[in-house]
Amino acid sequence: MLQDPIGIPSCFSSTTHHATITKSGQTLFMSVYKTQIAGNCRCITVTWFKHLLLHGLTVSVDGDESPEAELSTCKVELKPWSFWRKQGSKRFSIGGTKSLDVFWDLKAAKFNGETEPSSEYYVAVVCDQEVVLLLGDLKKDAYRKTGCRPALIDPVLVSRKEHVFGKKKFSTRLKFHEKGRLHELSIECKNKTGGDGVAPAMEIRIDGHLMINVKHLQWKFRGNECIHFSKVRIEVYWDIHDWLFSPGLRHALFIFKLSIPATSRAISVPSSPLSSQSSGSVDGLDPSGLHEFCLFLYAWKVE
Repeated sequence: MLQDPIGIPSCFSSTTHHATITKSGQTLFMSVYKTQIAGNCRCITVTWFKHLLLHGLTVSVDGDESPEAELSTCKVELKPWSFWRKQGSKRFSIGGTKSLDVFWDLKAAKFNGETEPSSEYYVAVVCDQEVVLLLGDLKKDAYRKTGCRPALIDPVLVSRKEHVFGKKKFSTRLKFHEKGRLHELSIECKNKTGGDGVAPAMEIRIDGHLMINVKHLQWKFRGNECIHFSKVRIEVYWDIHDWLFSPGLRHALFIFKLSIPATSRAISVPSSPLSSQSSGSVDGLDPSGLHEFCLFLYAWKVE
């Protein structure tokens, strides 16, 4: 898990099936949640994928803490000609002893051109008559369909991994917490020297506000910087070497690691440089579960 204080450079070698993603050109959003299942702390990974006519998701649950533990997976494919697959349930087991059920209703889901739905859906993971993970806005429908009670312990969003494609600008929506609001994150990299002799540069913005401006990327293609947004501390790491120096379809890696001071009671809106002085909480949540969240963004540059 992502529990090291900073130590992010070692994560730049994080293993992913890059060859498959490159060949298929699919977008992929992977979220990892830590929760309690049958008295044990486990991780549930929800992956949304999109490729040509195929759209779907997989739900994977790790077995236990042992190295030989197997990963149990439920896969749902949403094909345009297969309406019935957009609603249903599937059972699978962890370690051959504990059964889990995944319920989903995506028949009216609104994707708005994205890989992950934004509204009118639910995905629920059930174990021992408890809904241990519930995604989407149709929560009442999910509880009615499963006939199960909410878990006593809320799941914690630990990390998120995304693969996106673009030419010059790459955008995604960043959530500080599952119950919080979405923030727009954009990265723009001009990696070719123009006729006026301007060196390549990169801009990173959150909700339209310029947070990082890196000039002379031919020398600073790897680096890190710390920023603050709504009193959320964000360590930003980037590696765009392959964009500048490797031919063909290559990806850059951006890592955003969020941390909140343990003594903070709420996330307040800062006075500068993003907004005028104000008070109150952002996202209306307790920040105690935010310190482990990390976003891995693989940006594939298409010429």
